[in-house]
Amino acid sequence: MKTIKLLTGYFLLATLMVSCYTEVIIEDDFIEESAFNTDQVLQSYDLWYVDINATRGNGEVPFLQRAFTVSFNRGVLYANNNIVGIGKTGGGLGIDVGTYGTLRGTVDIDHDIDGSWFLEVYAVNNNTIELYDASSDTSYYLKGYQTNRFDYDMVFYDNINYFIQEYDAWEKIYTSESGALNDFDNENYLQFLPSFFRSSIDAPNTSISNLQWDFEGNYEVYNVQGDNSLKTLTLDYDFFGDDYFELYVINDSTIELYHPDSGTTYEFRGRGYQEYLKSGKGVESKKRIKTSNPTMNVERKKAK
Repeated sequence: MKTIKLLTGYFLLATLMVSCYTEVIIEDDFIEESAFNTDQVLQSYDLWYVDINATRGNGEVPFLQRAFTVSFNRGVLYANNNIVGIGKTGGGLGIDVGTYGTLRGTVDIDHDIDGSWFLEVYAVNNNTIELYDASSDTSYYLKGYQTNRFDYDMVFYDNINYFIQEYDAWEKIYTSESGALNDFDNENYLQFLPSFFRSSIDAPNTSISNLQWDFEGNYEVYNVQGDNSLKTLTLDYDFFGDDYFELYVINDSTIELYHPDSGTTYEFRGRGYQEYLKSGKGVESKKRIKTSNPTMNVERKKAK
């Protein structure tokens, strides 16, 4: 059961105005003073990034579990439930997923799919709030950003496992002329599912529904010690050994795989974007969970 009710420290936030932001200092009990002050806190940042790994408790608030960011804007709740399109959809705020109202130190959310949720609001530090669900004794920690200062690259690399699963398939669109011949040259499609991958040697421009998956196996994404802008990927083929790649994000529809063993660079473009809207495809299966990629102590082989 949560016992600490007072806000600690000073909470530096921006009060929403019609044409500009005015910074104000919020004292310990500022959020508790009125519904208006609570709303000021929630609107003081354009985006609240949901740090899913910081979640405490065994319960779940479904729409927070699903979102990468949420925004509170004049009574409307927005969310970025996909990495694809983040920064562009809804002017960066995402999609309209419900409405909200504020009371003293609380927010009453009416989500279009998940219904009503009454959450307590606490200040953690100058740009972090806690949303606490008393019914399940679960806390979510959200870090505030303005859209023009939000590190979108960070979201892609910190949530790379979700990003590569947001397309039904990745089609190879480029193979570098440099590099030794290797078996992966023949594979034109990749598909990443939560627990395994599949690949296909079907010809380019094949309909996704007609793809024949020739190989499958386990895959693992790794963090790289001391290099936040690099991930590595291993494909462990059933019966055929494994491949190792450096994984780079080019944009929200294109990834690059560099194969150090052969010196070959490949680019893949996503096809069959799975948009997680208010309802429908993928809503239940796409909830985020706490993850911690293993770390490799390797050096980047591809020149920047």
